[in-house]
Amino acid sequence: MKKVAIVACGAYMDSGYGCAGEWRCLKAAALGDGQYEEPSHVVGFVKCECPGRTFLPNLGMTMQLSGIKPDVIHLSTCLASAKPECPYTNAEEMAKMIHTKTGIPVVQGTHEYHVTFD
Repeated sequence: MKKVAIVACGAYMDSGYGCAGEWRCLKAAALGDGQYEEPSHVVGFVKCECPGRTFLPNLGMTMQLSGIKPDVIHLSTCLASAKPECPYTNAEEMAKMIHTKTGIPVVQGTHEYHVTFD
């Protein structure tokens, strides 16, 4: 089973901008849905908090304290496809920073679940 870490947008999660919380990211990982190639074990979950200065150190600390290096890091769907977009950075820049610092591949997005009210 692939080990993954997720970096999510704290503003979307905390403010309700279309993200009800991390359950969709975790569900997609467990089932191998969305941008996951197979069912995966989430070994770290980090919220990026505005203006984003701490997400990379927090990700590094998460890996260091857990002692588990993920095989891949996913930028959550709410972060990778944010509307309105982040005023501080974008998903491409974040992915590049993460990969440069960790050497771990970065995937943009986690799930394709959308909220519907039937």
